[in-house]
Amino acid sequence: MKMDGFEIIKKLSPAFGVSGEERYAAEAALSLLSPYGTGKFDERTGNAFFRRKGFDKSKKTILLDAHTDEIGFVITYITDDGFLKAAPVGGIDRRMLLASEVTVFGREKVKGVITSTPPHLEKEHGNAPETADIFIDTGMTKEQAEKLITLGDKAAVINEPVRLLGNRISGKALDDRCGVMTLIRCIEMLDGYDLSVNVVLLLSSKEEIGEIGAKVGAFDIDADWAIAVDVSFADTIGENKEECGELGMGAMIGISPSLSREMSQALISLAKEKGIPYQYEVMGGKTGTNADMIAVSKGGIKTVTVSVPERYMHTPAEVIDLNDTENTAVLISEYIKGLE
Repeated sequence: MKMDGFEIIKKLSPAFGVSGEERYAAEAALSLLSPYGTGKFDERTGNAFFRRKGFDKSKKTILLDAHTDEIGFVITYITDDGFLKAAPVGGIDRRMLLASEVTVFGREKVKGVITSTPPHLEKEHGNAPETADIFIDTGMTKEQAEKLITLGDKAAVINEPVRLLGNRISGKALDDRCGVMTLIRCIEMLDGYDLSVNVVLLLSSKEEIGEIGAKVGAFDIDADWAIAVDVSFADTIGENKEECGELGMGAMIGISPSLSREMSQALISLAKEKGIPYQYEVMGGKTGTNADMIAVSKGGIKTVTVSVPERYMHTPAEVIDLNDTENTAVLISEYIKGLE
């Protein structure tokens, strides 16, 4: 039985997957995809690969990519008082950190809180903590902490996904678990169709630290076309609307010198023909997504981005609209049905 988008996100968002430790998030996605083909987790790279049923080497292949990793922390030092010094993994919004609950994934899961100074004692109000000032309080002594935690262990913010009004949801790691969810919905929509092309999913690792997983994953797959699904900026109060998409207004189709204009235009034409809501995302150079790596893999792959608008990116409370993910899945599935 097919699940709705929020039910899928409830399985994907809480799964641990700080860059370099993607196994749990990848396996959660593969379990949801298992009725529709075969998948595997690659120990070497942290990538997960999925082949839709009916894979045929004689056919051309379209690659669909979304990254499974999330921003987080790595433990770098344990103080004499038992506090854990932590460095960011990826571009964390430091303004959101004070007093955030985290889980450290050591020999056991350890709960903790990022330290904060009471406003009564703070000399300068409103300052975000510097990278060098991030500490986690687990309540343990140094000796207790060292029994459970090793330098190099990862930590992630705790936040369960929740429904807001309408079709909007909030949670951690929606960048890019909502992209993974979109690809799962796309594969569901293609179930039962006899396609003229192979469909392969790359659930890529280490995007938040430089699109590393996509580089090697795309090389392995050697596809003919590729679509990278990630999030992009949605407008909120005070933002420049020229630089943002709008929540609930559909998929953001990428147009960039680094992307295939042929694919961008084909998606736009298809959206118009089928009445699928869409938006433009025009970029002047690289996209800052896995598409940049995929497009130059091997001898080059025709690649385009299709992004989901998101508010409050790289915070513990990212916000998306499920209508956008659903329309993105519809657009991609209809595009694949038309490929020859």
